[in-house]
Amino acid sequence: MVTFLLKKSYRLKDLKEINFKDLWGDHGIFTTMWIFDKPPKILFFKNHLSNLLKSLKKYNINKKSIKNDILQIINKNLSKKKKYNHLLRVAINKSTISISLRKRLVPKLNFNLQLVNLKREKPQFKNLKYKKILFHLSKMDNSKSDIGLVFKNKLFETGTSNLLFIKNNKIYSPKKDFYEGITYKFFRSKVKKIFKKEIFINELSKFEEILLIGSGKGVTSVKTIKQISWKRKKMKHYKMFFRYYRSAITNCNLHKFK
Repeated sequence: MVTFLLKKSYRLKDLKEINFKDLWGDHGIFTTMWIFDKPPKILFFKNHLSNLLKSLKKYNINKKSIKNDILQIINKNLSKKKKYNHLLRVAINKSTISISLRKRLVPKLNFNLQLVNLKREKPQFKNLKYKKILFHLSKMDNSKSDIGLVFKNKLFETGTSNLLFIKNNKIYSPKKDFYEGITYKFFRSKVKKIFKKEIFINELSKFEEILLIGSGKGVTSVKTIKQISWKRKKMKHYKMFFRYYRSAITNCNLHKFK
């Protein structure tokens, strides 16, 4: 059961507070960010906000002041005096802005990936069509496991994160039909090359490492995929990616309240 520190909704047209709606299943967009420390910092905040605004335009959710509205609601609900280690979610449809804060769980090293035959709708967007994914995630300890989304014998992403696959010191990601998250884009700027290829389930045994990367999971090394008896063979690239990630955390600026 997820414990929320905060759950609030606002009417988009005038920002009047209304009864909370999580908006899951609606036509809209969301983003999830890691907020931490006191005073608070939000990792990759500008990137998250920029990507959210671009996606809203694609979904024809338009309002001249929407950027300022989002900032106003976030700042109204955060405190400079509280120490955070939470996931901040902002979700928007044509009538509502919802914001929530839940405790961030630290992924463990005995992490298992559970394969599920499921593909996200319009995976190039962080859209709100997540009910089937949430159904599976609600039945597991998210600090120890996640679901791998499989379609036509190919693995694309997890319920919460992007995936990277390592073989012979080369880094691979799925070729297409997955959402390139903000953390994924950060790492893509740090490593020389991420090769795009179809990731077939029957070829997973060839990979030495599988990594989850995202706002909630940070950098997580998959230890097992029990369904196919896959076990990690190395942690070399996990350690390298974690150093990059730790540097981003160290250099993250304080959140600006206006």
